Amino acid sequence: MAKIGFIGMGNMGLAIMKGLLKSVQPEEILFSSAHEDRMEKITAETKVPHVSSNAECAKQAKYLILAVKPQVLPTVFAEIKDTVTRDQVIVSIAAGYSIADLTEGLGGDVRVVRSMPNTPAMVGEGMTGVCYDAGLFTEEEKKTVEEIFTSFGKMELVDEKLMDVVGSASGCSPAYVYMFIEALADGCVRNGLPRKMAYRMAAQAVLGSAKMVLETGLHPGELKDMVCSPGGTTIEGVAALEECGFRGAIIKACDANYQKNKKLK
Repeated sequence: MAKIGFIGMGNMGLAIMKGLLKSVQPEEILFSSAHEDRMEKITAETKVPHVSSNAECAKQAKYLILAVKPQVLPTVFAEIKDTVTRDQVIVSIAAGYSIADLTEGLGGDVRVVRSMPNTPAMVGEGMTGVCYDAGLFTEEEKKTVEEIFTSFGKMELVDEKLMDVVGSASGCSPAYVYMFIEALADGCVRNGLPRKMAYRMAAQAVLGSAKMVLETGLHPGELKDMVCSPGGTTIEGVAALEECGFRGAIIKACDANYQKNKKLK
């Protein structure tokens, strides 16, 4: 039995696989996908073998990662529910599906890990929220789950009731950050900075600022205050952002994707 199997090989599945390949040999992984050409290409690139059906992938994997979109899950359930067993660890990355939903869809007698990774996994800086019933898994299995998710970034164990909020905190938020970087660069280009330079400087500022939050342990508001000199240029910009509802817009975005997550199934 292969150690880790993937059903689905989109951008997120591939990012997780590439993270694992830093510490796991290609022959310890296998995958299946609906697209034969993509499977051939990924196997050629990574040396990871693929199989022709989802049921075959499920049959061979101890840890089975369902790396498909929520709308595809019912089809996958139908294909593998008679194949998966309680000896396996089933990991889902789909939004909106609870552990109970996943367990029911897979026939009832399975052990499920629910997760919400994000696209920065593609550069080894992913943030994944993970939940499961710890009493159902061995210490070795829990350690392997952690190794899977920390192979491409960081992981936080959360209560399942908070998983839809994790979608706001890390799942959807990269899109908002990219929009901020784009807008910040546009503002600088408007005032004369070359486009490529503006993107580099804006992106590095975001990267450095995030690192300050993570490594100093200081409150983001305190770090903001350190930049805002009395009567200076930064506080002028902060005031303009507040006048335009900057914080309120972000909070509304979080509310919107939270509500959408709850309706996905």
